[in-house]
Amino acid sequence: MSNSGKVWDVRESYKKQRANAWSRGQLGLFAGGSTPSEINTIQSVIPATTGNSVDFGDLRRTEANFGGCGNSIKAVFGGGEPATNILEYVFFATKGNAADFGDLSVARNALQGNSNNTRGLMAGGEDPGFSNVIDFFSINTLGNAVDFGNLTVSRSMLAKGETCSPSRALFAGGITPSSSDVIDFVTIATAGNATDFGNLTVARGQGFGSSASSTKAVYMGGGQTDAATNVIDFVEIASTGNASDFGDLTQARTRSAGVGNSVRGLCAGGESDPNKYDIIDFITISTAGNATDYGDLLAATALLTSASNGHGGIEIGELQRPSVNYMPGSGRSLVMCGTTPTSNRIDLVFIPTSGAASDFGDTIAATRYVSGASSKTSAMYAGGSTPTLTGTIGQTLFSTSGNSSDFGDLTVSRQTGSTSQAGSTTRGLFKGGITPSGVNTIDYITFATVGNATDFGDATSTLTYASASLSSPIRGIFASGAAGVGGTPEAIDYVTIASTGNALDFGDCTTTRGYASGAASDTRGVVMGGATPSATATIDYITIASTGNAQDFGDLSAVRSGSSGTSNNIRGMAYTGRTPSITASIDFVTIATLGNGTDYGDLTLAREYPATGSDSHGGLQSS
Repeated sequence: MSNSGKVWDVRESYKKQRANAWSRGQLGLFAGGSTPSEINTIQSVIPATTGNSVDFGDLRRTEANFGGCGNSIKAVFGGGEPATNILEYVFFATKGNAADFGDLSVARNALQGNSNNTRGLMAGGEDPGFSNVIDFFSINTLGNAVDFGNLTVSRSMLAKGETCSPSRALFAGGITPSSSDVIDFVTIATAGNATDFGNLTVARGQGFGSSASSTKAVYMGGGQTDAATNVIDFVEIASTGNASDFGDLTQARTRSAGVGNSVRGLCAGGESDPNKYDIIDFITISTAGNATDYGDLLAATALLTSASNGHGGIEIGELQRPSVNYMPGSGRSLVMCGTTPTSNRIDLVFIPTSGAASDFGDTIAATRYVSGASSKTSAMYAGGSTPTLTGTIGQTLFSTSGNSSDFGDLTVSRQTGSTSQAGSTTRGLFKGGITPSGVNTIDYITFATVGNATDFGDATSTLTYASASLSSPIRGIFASGAAGVGGTPEAIDYVTIASTGNALDFGDCTTTRGYASGAASDTRGVVMGGATPSATATIDYITIASTGNAQDFGDLSAVRSGSSGTSNNIRGMAYTGRTPSITASIDFVTIATLGNGTDYGDLTLAREYPATGSDSHGGLQSS
């Protein structure tokens, strides 16, 4: 049976996984550590291949000697030196910086993480005394960890890497302060104290790499008294008993970390005093034997931690496929930030239906007067004020409810730039704004590459801001705007998204206004509402592939300015704004026809000047 023309086929994917032809996960992450100074780098590897690690993003802080775990979607890192209670997370699907998750129940460092696809556990550590605390949290939501139970022995510097099945988690080794050979286990679904599993072949601490399939856990290296070891042990997770010899690492070392998928275990970094290593080794979990060279880390690093989306705690049946809960391009829209006076709220709206929005998560910081852009997989908000001017670009994945992560920065910190979004499947555009004087700068980002924006060119109207933006797959449009010196409030500019350069004159809107919202199919754009300077309900439309003045489309159901818009290829949406009071209401129009706006429902929070993103706006259609 072929998958040609399909998103996925259940029977075929299941058979491939059972045969190890389709491994549980694609990524392993190594985070932080000491080089010898502490770093905030997150780097990724693909366990099924070989090669050097690559940059993934950054932790929220420089950190070493902390815990990590992950499910099929999200990696969570917690604790660190000096003892801290911080939990932070990243999505495996998208490179980017970590965002706040919540707090541990007790601040500590040198702990071990484990997880299945639902729960994450963080165990042991120092606070600064040796700790036996086990915390747990739900990985799929955000929030603080709560007490799960206790280890059999208080200790720190346990194994680094998930060693678990979907039902059972193992915690091994560490220092008490002498090196320990203790292996504990817990049942992940049931809170309670750990139970003795057995012993490692040698007592070891100082942190060492570990990994597991759903049946076998391997422990790689570590510190035996004061000396680093190259010993690899293994145990069968479903049983109890002492570990058996598996083989040897290519280099004796301690303070390393491990990741893996259902087939391979990797051990990365570490040190053998005084030397630090960039070595990554791999073993085949099902077959005992010595490790083989995989590649190198970005730098020689010790005291790093790890997480993967393919370890043994993730059941085959729990793997998320793109069409299980969410399909890119199905009509999800996110409304981010806004003036209430200042909000960090992210709302989710499903464009093809009608009704109330739902709370999706939070942005990095409460921000107002922001701009938006979106690809098929993520929504961006940029600039604004917190209340100080910012150039931050935040990224939120459409696929999973949660908070934003840092993407990069605009070329110039500014607020009240273009509303709505302009861009294609590859690029997002941000135009104009106030610094506090107006600017005509157009920036662009490449969605697939985390980093700062790049200068695209300039708008035709110097110092005009709060423009409505929209796009086809080819052209980005910036319509109308509030006037500064030399501004033309009814002017419409256009650019060719795939190139760079200054904008060209497209034509004019039917009326002079600013603070309008834009939406588009792949052929037609609509400019909705705005201020003249009083709020207006006017809707204009243009044919994006041509040039010329806009024509009357109809009216919104109420006057509104300071709103933001987005669309799929059928409906244009106008979110919130001032009517003249700040509102939570949503209007929609059918882009292909002429007519007035219709009430859709309400956001969870009344606000104005939010940023929006859609997984199916006009710029994301097939060109």
